[in-house]
Amino acid sequence: MTAGDGSPDGTGSGPIPPRDLLDRISGHGAIQIVLAASDGPIRFTDLERAVEGVSRRMLTLTLRHLERDGLLERRVHPTVPPEVEYHATPMALELREALLTLTDWARRHGAGVEAARRRYDARQSAATST
Repeated sequence: MTAGDGSPDGTGSGPIPPRDLLDRISGHGAIQIVLAASDGPIRFTDLERAVEGVSRRMLTLTLRHLERDGLLERRVHPTVPPEVEYHATPMALELREALLTLTDWARRHGAGVEAARRRYDARQSAATST
């Protein structure tokens, strides 16, 4: 980091706003990717199986974004075909605990949120039919 400007490369652009980082981490399977890579090196094909509801193309883009943001390291082994592994960086490992807390909260409260949605939808339906 260059003295005084808050940017690692000295461009003066400053730190990334928290909202941008939260958007990146919350989108397109990024939480699942970071958690999977935090357990140790993981291959692309294993990530495809581990991350639900994300196309191969979106997985590739998300991996690139996470690598660019310093959360993942990509290693290509010189084999035929090439073997690609992703590793969580120290920054991602620090993030892991917060993500585990968040996903645990989501598991514990999923049924309550579903019930709240049903109640809300019923109220909305009743209000529009009268």
